[in-house]
Amino acid sequence: MKKRKKWVLLGSALLLLVLFGLSQFYVYIMKDQWAERDAAKEVALARAGLTEVVKAQKSVWDSVYWVLTGKNKAGTDLMVWVRFTEDGKVAEGDNAVYAEELSRGTSEKQIRNQIATELPEISIERLLPGVYNGEYAWQLFYEQDKRYYYKFFRFSDGTQIGEGYSLPIR
Repeated sequence: MKKRKKWVLLGSALLLLVLFGLSQFYVYIMKDQWAERDAAKEVALARAGLTEVVKAQKSVWDSVYWVLTGKNKAGTDLMVWVRFTEDGKVAEGDNAVYAEELSRGTSEKQIRNQIATELPEISIERLLPGVYNGEYAWQLFYEQDKRYYYKFFRFSDGTQIGEGYSLPIR
């Protein structure tokens, strides 16, 4: 009986040690991502007038952007694009931060409704705001007939940019 109790305690301690190690590994892997997100939030709060951040999404296509959705002091819904350099720092210059009221562009709900109307047979894998060919856009990654595709829609009016891309079949 004592031997069994000893092994149960030893196994429990080993399991806790493994779980702790996995959690520390996860924190180590994610720390750069979290630091970028936090830097984007600070910049958006300071330079774009956001007072509340509801959502933060990373977009990597032309360049690395963090796109934050939130509200300003007046309670207006805003979307803010914060550009980053290749080494994970906030970019400098005029185009580093861009803010737009959602009422002047296409919200996620509006673009989802538009996509459902225009492409009813697809399965949306991911929809996120970003930048495509220098334009603020919605990036759609979807599956249709067992193939995957990318399409881009302008944030300003929801019109499609270009023809999109199909990924090769494996």
